[in-house]
Amino acid sequence: MIQFLLNQELRSEHALDPNLTVLNYLREHLGKSGTKEGCASGDCGACTVVVGELHTDDQGAEQIRYRSLNSCLTFVSSLHGKQLISVEDLKHQGQLHSVQQAMVECHGSQCGFCTPGFVMSLFALQKNSDAPDSQKAHEALAGNLCRCTGYRPILAAAEQACCNKPQDQFDSRQAETIARLKAIAPTQTGELNSGDKRCLVPLTVADLADLYDAYPQARLLAGGTDLALEVTQFHRTLPVMIYVGNIEEMKRIESFDDRLEIGAATPLSDCYSALNHEYPDFGELLHRFASLQIRNQGTLGGNIGNASPIGDSPPLLIALGAQIVLCKGNTRRTLALEDYFIDYRVTARQDSEFIEKIIVPKGVPLFRAYKVSKRLDDDISAVCAAFNLKITNGVIDDARVAFGGMAATPKRAKNCEAVLNGATWNSATVEKACAALAEDFTPLSDFRASKEYRLLSAQNLLRKYFIELQTPHIETRVTAYV
Repeated sequence: MIQFLLNQELRSEHALDPNLTVLNYLREHLGKSGTKEGCASGDCGACTVVVGELHTDDQGAEQIRYRSLNSCLTFVSSLHGKQLISVEDLKHQGQLHSVQQAMVECHGSQCGFCTPGFVMSLFALQKNSDAPDSQKAHEALAGNLCRCTGYRPILAAAEQACCNKPQDQFDSRQAETIARLKAIAPTQTGELNSGDKRCLVPLTVADLADLYDAYPQARLLAGGTDLALEVTQFHRTLPVMIYVGNIEEMKRIESFDDRLEIGAATPLSDCYSALNHEYPDFGELLHRFASLQIRNQGTLGGNIGNASPIGDSPPLLIALGAQIVLCKGNTRRTLALEDYFIDYRVTARQDSEFIEKIIVPKGVPLFRAYKVSKRLDDDISAVCAAFNLKITNGVIDDARVAFGGMAATPKRAKNCEAVLNGATWNSATVEKACAALAEDFTPLSDFRASKEYRLLSAQNLLRKYFIELQTPHIETRVTAYV
């Protein structure tokens, strides 16, 4: 059984189909049709809902952390121990919520189909903001698409909603909601079981290891932003899933003198602060990693584990020399991330083995990263590049150059590195290294970019890296080329 709050109503579910998304649960099981399906792939934001969960701040105070999510990519099992808020829950005692009122007064809705999703993103923004901030508003709304309004009135509504925000029913009930969430906090493995399909929800790494050993055919579910597409886009059935999002051990970020250790189930939005502090380029890339709704769900371990050749984080982690800790039963092994990727969607992971955490070295001063995509926000890379050179007295001691989107896996450019290692750091060396990239990669042509464009972009990004290190005042990080 799993338990969660539907606004303030306690829901206990056991026999639901584990492949059921929150979107379809709301619409088909509860008759709440305010949440819309626009794309069923997490691109449009029409299905946005907000999930509240217990959180202890830096001062040790218990709070509710509200996060916007794409309900079309969220399986119901991930609600275990949390609070689900949909657009129907905002109106209170016959009065519109302040974010809804702002949308009305600022003329932020026309056809209205996308409006509930915008309202829920604005609600999460309001809950997480103390004052109007245009940058945060753009970030909060980047995952919501509208065909009608042109966004200006919606941004005006965001400013109004976050300016002198009034207390609402969620504020007045906060203590009560915290108490109710504590009362339903999971204490043992939860389960959804429809007879032919099941999803298990363990609470510890040890329990996960035992369950995965017992069900080696199970699919591991973290954020689900990739896995859920098998259900929503390809109409496949997932007979057995194990949801790892309630394992606190796998959601920790620990900082040591020489490294960061990031639990594999840590949402990307939680990774931002630590990675941005150490490597601003990594932080900038995370700002452009899909949408805020996706970053609130998707995990660093999931972005690695799905072995996509265009995943944004692996090239950066490979260039930094990151490692992963793999767990199987009581056995753990540490593997260089670059050795994890074998071929297209093929990895070095053994049966019943899972990524427990990612180890990211600190202290890499010349690290830079760049993403090439067709638009700035909420888009997949055509090419992603990361560079990490150690240079002493103008000579390159060690070069790590990694790319995504250039091959069947994210990988290092070994021929390029061979040219750079031991050479003088100058434009002539860079041009030789650029030529060597043609030996490292034979990229494919697809709808994102031609093979010629990809190779030339990769070469130009190395040139860009050289220019920026020579003249850091003109630096522009994680640039998009259109």
